[in-house]
Amino acid sequence: MIEGTSLLVLLCIAMPLKYYADITQVVPVVGMIHGLLFMAFMVSSLNVSHKLNWSMFFWLLVFISSIVPAGTYLMDLKLKKIVIED
Repeated sequence: MIEGTSLLVLLCIAMPLKYYADITQVVPVVGMIHGLLFMAFMVSSLNVSHKLNWSMFFWLLVFISSIVPAGTYLMDLKLKKIVIED
């Protein structure tokens, strides 16, 4: 959820500030934070995929959801549903 939120902050706040308000200092900071969170998300999702024996296809869906804006929110709902069923 944090990684997805950082992507939305980057796209919906930092980028418009850069291009519409000419405030360029925000993008490098938010971009760096988002990049670190994205790498942490990838490492942790790979770790979880191995522990829970996810298929490569399902892990790819998790990966793709982290690239699509608001995709992590949708994937979080799906993962909660899977956990509740088990």
